[in-house]
Amino acid sequence: MRISFERTGGFAGISSRKTVDTADIPANEADQLPQLVEASDFFNLPEKITASTAQADRFQYRLTVEDKGRKHTVTVSEAALPGTLRPLIEWLQKR
Repeated sequence: MRISFERTGGFAGISSRKTVDTADIPANEADQLPQLVEASDFFNLPEKITASTAQADRFQYRLTVEDKGRKHTVTVSEAALPGTLRPLIEWLQKR
């Protein structure tokens, strides 16, 4: 499994990007990542999730997950972040 993660926006407007591949991380983390993706129901999320009203200085996240021949990208604003997706976002930010 490979995840590309980008966070943009925020008060300072700083952008950060990273890619995590389960083949390149310790086994305990490699086991945890697919569980987080599955718990978020990632492959069934819409490509774009936005808040009903725009909010200044909020982050926007873009995640692309590639796994077993499937590839899906989701762009979500911080204000509209589904609770099921939050643990995956937090895990990726800590890496």
